[in-house]
Amino acid sequence: MRKTPISERLQLAIFGRRNAGKSSLINALTGQSVALVSRVAGTTTDPVFKTMELGNLGPVVFIDTAGVDDIGELGRLRQERSWSVMGRADLILLVVDPTAGLNETEEEVLARAEDYQTPVIGVVNKIDDASETEALAAMGWLDDHGIAAVAVSSTTGVGIEDLKDAIEEMKPDEDRLSSIFDGLFSAGETVVLVCPIDAGAPKGRLILPQMQAIRAALDLGLNTVVVRETELENALGSLAADPALVVTDSQAFDVVAKTTPPHIPLTSFSILMARYKGDLATLVDGVRALKGLEPGDRVLIAEACTHRPSSEDIGRIKIPQWLTGHYGEGIDFSWCVGGDFPADLSDYKLVVHCGACMVSRGAVLQRLRQIGSFRVPIVNYGVLIAHINGILDRALEPFVTRGELDGRRPVQSDGQTLTT
Repeated sequence: MRKTPISERLQLAIFGRRNAGKSSLINALTGQSVALVSRVAGTTTDPVFKTMELGNLGPVVFIDTAGVDDIGELGRLRQERSWSVMGRADLILLVVDPTAGLNETEEEVLARAEDYQTPVIGVVNKIDDASETEALAAMGWLDDHGIAAVAVSSTTGVGIEDLKDAIEEMKPDEDRLSSIFDGLFSAGETVVLVCPIDAGAPKGRLILPQMQAIRAALDLGLNTVVVRETELENALGSLAADPALVVTDSQAFDVVAKTTPPHIPLTSFSILMARYKGDLATLVDGVRALKGLEPGDRVLIAEACTHRPSSEDIGRIKIPQWLTGHYGEGIDFSWCVGGDFPADLSDYKLVVHCGACMVSRGAVLQRLRQIGSFRVPIVNYGVLIAHINGILDRALEPFVTRGELDGRRPVQSDGQTLTT
């Protein structure tokens, strides 16, 4: 459980004013002193992450934030760090101190949560210090705003188990798939995973999507064959029966598509991650924007992880080269890395996003909503590379046949893959 990546956990963010008891609450929820607690306002300066197992929800991460009512220039920076967490949260715990009353600070948390379409549970903390009138007033305020609330004392532990139950009952992200292979296989089938040795991976390791695919295949009881692209032909020839699916790194699409017989289903790790983390149909729709790229158009390439670019870097080197080669010189590329993402996307013609293996599903969905609000098309690496290689129709066929793309079926047109 402790080794489950943070990006694979439900993200439960704790918001509220300074000294509302946010840090005490996270300590009470986790049963550990993971956050510094003090009566001095503004003790928490940066988000604090704590992983744990929470009942039926499984592995989760609680995120403690600085008070969103912080003051001064440094306080403003702390607020910005706190608000940035909301974009990745699956559920928000709004902690209030009934002795201090509720005002526009809590109103702003609720307004921003509504913008992000993130569910909220109200936590009326410090009930051991508050009068009954104060506690009831806070509960009533939350109820008037349509927010389910739980009264707790982080000091004595009263109500903490009730809060955990409320979090489980909320069941954030009920549409979340259990794994990248969810619904695609039956036990006993064979999957072939083509794993080129990625130049960006540390020595002796595979990249995260490949590791997740191997583990998901083992969990499903699949016959799992893992090879490089150079051994794929021999591997396929050695099998007694055709595999149910071949999955490749997108950068090897060209050679793997030529090696894998047309009747064997083929897709990529990146396309599977798009299905698992976000909205594959939206990324497929983004392909339409590629045909209209012109000199001077701005294209944002978003990399959710930080790494040292190499001469073979897909986001910094290969994708710009491929797009320039297909659509001409003069495209204006820019990049964002890690948690950074521009607030204003109005000047962009297209967003190209990585597979998002290092960020949560909630963060991916929020980015999709933000991009959609500017009516900017988006594709991810796998969808784009399949299109560039003219095999997007084949790469999406495993999902089209299952009815997962709402009738979208790619077709070949003038050597380019478009979406009908």
